[in-house]
This record gives sequence, structure tokens and C-alpha cells, in this order.
Amino acid sequence: MKEQEDLNYQRIAEAITYIQENFKQQPRLEEVAQKVHLSPFHFQRLFSDWAGVSPKKFLQYISIEYAKKLLKDQQVSLFDAAEETGFSSTSRLHDLFVNIEGMTPGAFKTGGDRMQINYSFAESPFGNVIVASTSKGICYLSFVQNRERALLALHRRFPNAHFSLLLDKIQQNALYIFHHDWSKLNQIKLHLKGSDFQLKVWEALLKIPMGQLATYGKIAAAIEKPKASRAVGTAIGSNPVAFLIPCHRVIQSSGGLGGYMWGKPRKAAMIGWEASKVNL
Repeated sequence: MKEQEDLNYQRIAEAITYIQENFKQQPRLEEVAQKVHLSPFHFQRLFSDWAGVSPKKFLQYISIEYAKKLLKDQQVSLFDAAEETGFSSTSRLHDLFVNIEGMTPGAFKTGGDRMQINYSFAESPFGNVIVASTSKGICYLSFVQNRERALLALHRRFPNAHFSLLLDKIQQNALYIFHHDWSKLNQIKLHLKGSDFQLKVWEALLKIPMGQLATYGKIAAAIEKPKASRAVGTAIGSNPVAFLIPCHRVIQSSGGLGGYMWGKPRKAAMIGWEASKVNL
């Protein structure tokens, strides 16, 4: 079954890549299905289950023209509006207030010495994840393909912490974001280790409304470091909490997707999935 899941992921990733590279030709369902060696019916069902939207809707939402339109419409007021209104009820993302509580240097000077961290594995629309929490909030969330390697990465991040395989309420509340109405969720807290600069960048990411995109330059301007786009990119690349801190919503000024720690196909899937939710 694990082999079949991996094969399904590879097929959907290949389909996403094909759609991205050929969106100007608006490929038909049959064409994309043939590329991944599936019948149109099976491909439609598998793609919808994995990405949360149909291939047709995904093609519409993920196109570069869509990204450019969002950037053009929101370029001037995106962050100003977020600052002035906070997490507005007009956006599902804004309904979910995520509070960053940065860890003090003392808490991590010995790699999380004596810190209790619970962790668990779960499924999401974009693949399996490992999620970890302290008593104060989520400290880590990453997409995984191999559990042993994922756990090793978590241990490396907090080498002296005490770990327990336990799905607690903090993790459960965070994981609901993939499946429930965001406006119904309780407050999700993040307990993060990072420099002041990193925390400012991650906080700026939380202000990008669901279904919208921003550029690296826009994030740099939002934290009042307009010439620090490259440093912003580095901070985004070190984001320890996938999806909850939406680094997938940051793209290049040219309209290209740019890089993503967990793979461009997954980034494209997230953008399309969120766009479909906003436009329901």
C-alpha cells in the first residue's frame, strides 16, 4: 500500500509539473492523464482526492496569469490592509489568528535541554506530515516521505529535548486547518525558535490572505527592509512550520513560483487548493 501511495504521489507531481509547463496550451484532461499513464476517469478521481480540486480548476487557479492578476490587484494595499484590519472576517485566513510566541535564547541554548516535545504523524491533502508541539504551541511541521528521516530531522533541530510520540490537542487543533472551516477553529499558537529577523519574516507571511500571493520584495518591504529580498528568501527557506506559516504564498516578481523546501509541485498544489477554497 505504501508503494501505491508513493506511485500516486509521483503521478500527481508529474501531472502538476506538466500542467505548469504547458498551461498556455490549456491541456485537456485526456492529454494530462495520458502523460501519467492513467485513464481520464481514474486520473480525475486521483487528482481531485490528492489536490482537493479537479484538474480543470487546478489548471485555472495555478496559471501564471492568475498569479500575475493577484499581484497586480493587491500590490499596493495587500500588507497595508492586513495591518489596518488585522485578520478580517472577509478572509478565511484572517479568521484564523495565529500567534507567534518566539522562544527565548535561553530555552534553546543547549538544544532544547529539558524541553518536552510531543510529535505525531498525520495525513494532509498534500502528503504525510510530522507535527511537533511544546506546551506553548506548534514548534515544527514538515512534509515527510520517510518517517525515520523525518524524526531524525526533528531530533537534529532540538538535540537535547525529550520526545514523546503523542498526538496532543495542540497538534489536533493545528491539523484541523487542512479539513475544517477555518473560521470555526480556536486560536493556533506557534512556539518558534528563530532570530528576530526570521520571526519578523514569518510573521509577515501570516498576513498574506488565503488565496493571494506576495513577492519576496513585498515581504522585505513589509518588514521595513526593502533591500533585503535575498535575506528574506533565506528566512522563508528556513521556515520550520509548513503550511501554517504560508511560505508557499511567496513567489518571484516575474510571476514564477520560485523555490519551495518541500517541492514545487506541492507548492503549486497548495496555491491551487487555497484558491479553490476562496472561490467556492
